[in-house]
Amino acid sequence: MGRLRAAFAALWLGLCLALTVPAAGFAQGEGDSQQVDYRNWERAAKAAEAELSGGSVSDSRLDELRAGLAEWRGRLNAAQNANAERIATVREQIAALGPVPEGDSGEAPEIAQKRKELNEQLSTLLAPRIAAEEAYRRADGLIREIDRTIRDRQADHLLQLWPAPVNPANWPEAAVGMSDTFLRIWNEMSQGWQDGRARAQFFDSLPLILVLLAIAVATTLFARPWIEAFADRLRLGRTEARRRIFGLIASLGQVIVPTIGMVALSVALIRTGFLGPLTIGVAQALPWLGLTLFFAVWLGARVFPRVESGEEILALPVENRAEGRFMAAAMGAVVVIEALRRITMGSQNYSDAVTAVASFPVLCAGGVMLWRMGRILRRSREDGTVVSYGRRLLGFLGRAIGVIGIAAPLLAAFGYVAAGAALVFPSIMSLGLLALLIILQRLLSDLWAVIYPAEDSVAENERLVPVLLGFGLALASVPLFALIWGSRVSDLSEIWTRFREGFQLGETRVSPTDFLLFAVIFVIGYLVTRLFQGALRNSILPRTKMDRGGQNALVSGTGYVGIFLAALVAINATGIDLSGLAIVASALSVGIGFGLQNIVQNFVSGIILMIERPVSEGDWIEVGTTQGIVKTISVRSTRIQTFDRNVVVVPNADLVSQRVTNWTRFGLAGRLIVPVSVIWGEDSRKVERLLREIAEAQPLVVLNPPPAVVLQGFGAGVLNYEIRVILRDVNFNTSVRSEINHMIAARFLEEGIAMPGAPAAIGVAPSARAAEEEEAEAPPAPASAPRRKAEKPGPAAEETT
Repeated sequence: MGRLRAAFAALWLGLCLALTVPAAGFAQGEGDSQQVDYRNWERAAKAAEAELSGGSVSDSRLDELRAGLAEWRGRLNAAQNANAERIATVREQIAALGPVPEGDSGEAPEIAQKRKELNEQLSTLLAPRIAAEEAYRRADGLIREIDRTIRDRQADHLLQLWPAPVNPANWPEAAVGMSDTFLRIWNEMSQGWQDGRARAQFFDSLPLILVLLAIAVATTLFARPWIEAFADRLRLGRTEARRRIFGLIASLGQVIVPTIGMVALSVALIRTGFLGPLTIGVAQALPWLGLTLFFAVWLGARVFPRVESGEEILALPVENRAEGRFMAAAMGAVVVIEALRRITMGSQNYSDAVTAVASFPVLCAGGVMLWRMGRILRRSREDGTVVSYGRRLLGFLGRAIGVIGIAAPLLAAFGYVAAGAALVFPSIMSLGLLALLIILQRLLSDLWAVIYPAEDSVAENERLVPVLLGFGLALASVPLFALIWGSRVSDLSEIWTRFREGFQLGETRVSPTDFLLFAVIFVIGYLVTRLFQGALRNSILPRTKMDRGGQNALVSGTGYVGIFLAALVAINATGIDLSGLAIVASALSVGIGFGLQNIVQNFVSGIILMIERPVSEGDWIEVGTTQGIVKTISVRSTRIQTFDRNVVVVPNADLVSQRVTNWTRFGLAGRLIVPVSVIWGEDSRKVERLLREIAEAQPLVVLNPPPAVVLQGFGAGVLNYEIRVILRDVNFNTSVRSEINHMIAARFLEEGIAMPGAPAAIGVAPSARAAEEEEAEAPPAPASAPRRKAEKPGPAAEETT
């Protein structure tokens, strides 16, 4: 047990040492990076300036000079941050002393002496930084001069007018040069065969050579059916996305296996011992040439598949897809032939006429392939139904490469061979890279579908994450496209260096590392704020007596304060000094204040609403002609859902400046007024009693205070009443009003009380009208007889009424 503990202790000690040693080495390296040997730098800078002033430096030497200067520039850039913390401390000390007094009032001797000492310290601390910055500017200027020289040479090379390859006067010299190349290859192999040692090595390695040749033949000529059968077996019994993934993985064997065969062929040729310097270069390039050709064939098979599955990249008929596969393989062959020409003839220092005539047929073949491929892409665009953005891009791409396919051979025919080659071969490689990006984007989409299955194919095609991954893949491919079209690695490294150096903000240089640190700290603060808001909303505030509107206001205010504090902490942690932008920020704030006056007004009004809370979420309010339930209160506007189920966005400034009626601010109870009119002549007390009974019969009507029935006034032949009741929940006023009106209609009909609007009794109550008609038709009564009391109207009178 003791030995086991000792072993664990030793293991722990070793782990600690392993972790501390790199840290110490890093710290030491960082300290060393700030100690620049300016003597060596001065010698290196003067040597570079002397070579550049000569004007006869080769491109390779310029690349070497640039690499050395770039290393020096990196050291000098790191040295610019020397003594940064100490400089900040001294500046704070000087600022603490206050400004120098003006006029006759002098400064205290102790403070003046201290200020002088601090200024001397600051000058001493700033000296290394100033020296590093001056040297950095010098190194950066030399690097820019080298880059400009190389770019000028590249431009001159592209615009160089070579001997026209279509001129028959240049053909004999070109024929001599090409025959000389083939003769060199034959002489190297024949000399190798005549060499006894090489022949002995050949016979000794003959079994291995035969095995390697057999492998090469089997993998390049007979492996394709086996790979396709293996791919079909992998696709059995799987989902659509899994079938596509396994089919793609299995199809890679059509590239890997033949490339292995080309490696075997290259080794077999080298093992013969018959090869010379030129043929060994060809043999060593065979694997890469084979990989290029097989990869082009594979891309053509993926973009233009033989079997129609409904998910092709290009909507083309079978015959056009077959043509597309042939064109893809042909373009790969064109690239391979051009590479072979450069390998075999590039080192022989032939004249421009020989190079132009030898490369012209390859350029013409490449131009024809591009033109044919452009026609295929335009057919995919003009299939009649597909008008998506991607198809329009394919149509534009087809027209572009079609123009290049015609223009490049014409340029080469007139003698601009380098310009033609700079158009044809980068276009072919760009098409291959674009096809690879599309295939990889589909692979990412299938992988995402396997990890997170969708309910149907429509939902799977509408996912956002695969699109974002594909966009990131396209951004990552931009450097590859730049390299294809002639950019140098040093150009890309220069862009990356500029990006890493960042930009100057005030007195602080902001780099991508600072941005990353700012983003991490801000995201952490944002997440902490959201967690605290969730705790307030779900755990703390529900246990208090605060109403819902106050809880929402407190949660929203906490969110704004938390985001502000997160940004403030992130800025301070990053070390960004914004004091230099104070004047600019002030001017911008004035301009923004005038331009965004309404937005600022609404923002301030939103803060006032959240503090005073005259309106809360869930309240029934009325603003102008808008009436509804408050759903959301933000800092800029308030969303109200009307009773028609429409959402009205009301600026917060209107809620603060205009008259707002809040029906439910202090409770759900509210008053309901129902106007009622009856015909003149009815018993007013009877009508009042009936209306009071109807009001008291409603279950939502509060009986304390009791309902009130008011004879409001007299109209044109009518008596106007009002039923005034207090409802327990004013949200049901419409239904209560409707129920009261129903009961009024039923009771008035039962009691024989007429309301305005009856066809034959406008202005006079039915009972009074019937009594008058009966008195008019009756014989005159004796004077001593009493007047007969009005009876209830008969059926005729009721029918008339």
